[in-house]
Amino acid sequence: MSPDLSSLDQIFIRDLLVRGILGINPEERTKRQDILVNLTMWADTRPAARSDDIAHAVNYRTMAKAVIAHIEGGRPYLVERLADEIAQLCFELDPRIQAVEVSVEKPGALRFARSVGVRIRRFRAE
Repeated sequence: MSPDLSSLDQIFIRDLLVRGILGINPEERTKRQDILVNLTMWADTRPAARSDDIAHAVNYRTMAKAVIAHIEGGRPYLVERLADEIAQLCFELDPRIQAVEVSVEKPGALRFARSVGVRIRRFRAE
């Protein structure tokens, strides 16, 4: 059963474009390609709002840098794997994050489609 997220706020990163190795085809294993990531993280932002102090906030810059480094340093075969790795990374980086939705897309990977990918939602309690 999923936790109730209605009392939490959303912190998001939209259209983070990173170049990395992702795919099962031989050319995808050697040539970096565009990978588009969107993140939504659920956390209580009230402490940060009250204090106006970055130490009390989920730092989206830190999160984006970690996701970029992870993609640039990794070589997963499947978008499903990469999405799950990014979700786990979010939980590891900030204990305030209670849930995360991650989409990973490969623009131009499929003929006649702008993009293909996967969207997952994970909960800390899982």
